[in-house]
Amino acid sequence: MPDNPNEITIDNSVLILIDHQPWVAFSVKSIDAGLLVKNLKGITASAMALDVPVILTTVGAEGGVLKDPPIEDLADVIPDVRPIDRVSTNAWEDIRGAVEATDRRTLLIAGIWTEVCLAQTAVSAIAEGYRVFFVSDCSGGTSVEAHQDAKARLVQAGATPINWMAVICEWTPDFTTEERQRVNPAVMRYGSMAGLAVEYLIAQLDVVPQAMASS
Repeated sequence: MPDNPNEITIDNSVLILIDHQPWVAFSVKSIDAGLLVKNLKGITASAMALDVPVILTTVGAEGGVLKDPPIEDLADVIPDVRPIDRVSTNAWEDIRGAVEATDRRTLLIAGIWTEVCLAQTAVSAIAEGYRVFFVSDCSGGTSVEAHQDAKARLVQAGATPINWMAVICEWTPDFTTEERQRVNPAVMRYGSMAGLAVEYLIAQLDVVPQAMASS
């Protein structure tokens, strides 16, 4: 792919997913549960297609009487990514080694709850000099107010809000590249109206040359 002028590139970023687990998700009220899972699958499938590292962490998934593994639909997209389980709401100490192993300094973080685990982890990463973007539509809070308060806190701390479709476009700004073609299936499947737009454009691949040839 030609040089990417964007802040977020395939080569400088890592996707971090925090506590996307059924029990934790039960309390999310700031976004529809189905939409949250759909968005998560979209960004994660795109990251996998582009070989962007994905770090998955859970809280209290193991070790207790009850288990709370990652949401199955999400886990199915990244079957080879082993969750890093922990007992602290701040995931940074537990995932720092995995982040350092990628040798990347731009973190794309999504998590639930926005106001607790996502916020604490992101602020800690910023304090250590990482560039942090939080993927708002792949995250959720216990209320709309809690989610919005957390977003404000994160912005004040130096993080940048972004949505999953914008991340895809940061990774692949040139729609003529092979990299963009690799993310099209995820966009078409999980991208709602944007997915329909891609579907329409792909349908023209045969029509446009035929029209030009006959003109």
